[in-house]
Amino acid sequence: MIRLMDVSHRYRIGNQVTHALRHLEFNAEPGEIIAITGPSGSGKSTLLSIMGCLLKPSEGTVSVMGNNLDTLDDAGKATLRRNHLGFIFQAFNLIPVLNAIENVEYPLILCGVNGKERKQRAERMLATVGLQQQMKKRPNQLSGGQKQRVAIARALIAAPDFVFADEPTANLDSRTAADLLALMSDLNKEMNTTFIFSTHDPKVSAFSHRQLRLEDGMLIQ
Repeated sequence: MIRLMDVSHRYRIGNQVTHALRHLEFNAEPGEIIAITGPSGSGKSTLLSIMGCLLKPSEGTVSVMGNNLDTLDDAGKATLRRNHLGFIFQAFNLIPVLNAIENVEYPLILCGVNGKERKQRAERMLATVGLQQQMKKRPNQLSGGQKQRVAIARALIAAPDFVFADEPTANLDSRTAADLLALMSDLNKEMNTTFIFSTHDPKVSAFSHRQLRLEDGMLIQ
């Protein structure tokens, strides 16, 4: 699980201090789908970054898969991300010179998986997300929904325990967004993957098992 205990975070710009998160406490359990909601600036993306071992909180304790992040150096956090965490970014963050299958394979290179197995696993994952016909296309040849599917396949290729998604439906039309939510629901059931979304989209909130609402960095619901 992921556990946050009395977690706060502050950003300092010059003499100005912004309190992004204030004394948060909650657990994310295996197999959950969690929607983090709240207005812009409420701390949603900061919270995702902390849970994803990308940002150290100013105060409090974060435990991921039984690992207290305070005891891990940068290499230890990178290993934790590689082995247990996946990320779906709002801007997709696909590598433009690589085609779809190469983008999906990339995390497996970091895991030391051999070339033949990488290709087979990437092909299966792209088929799972409905992109059998687009495997050789580069990102500039794909629609927004197809790029998001590649990003989902890349996030899931190493079978992570937790997947963090920052506004995953923000750049998609309503039909594509609904299809992607159905796909992630199926993957959640099949692989017991925990999905944690930062979102303004009420459809994502309704689709989740549990909602966390942030306002001014505080958990109010």
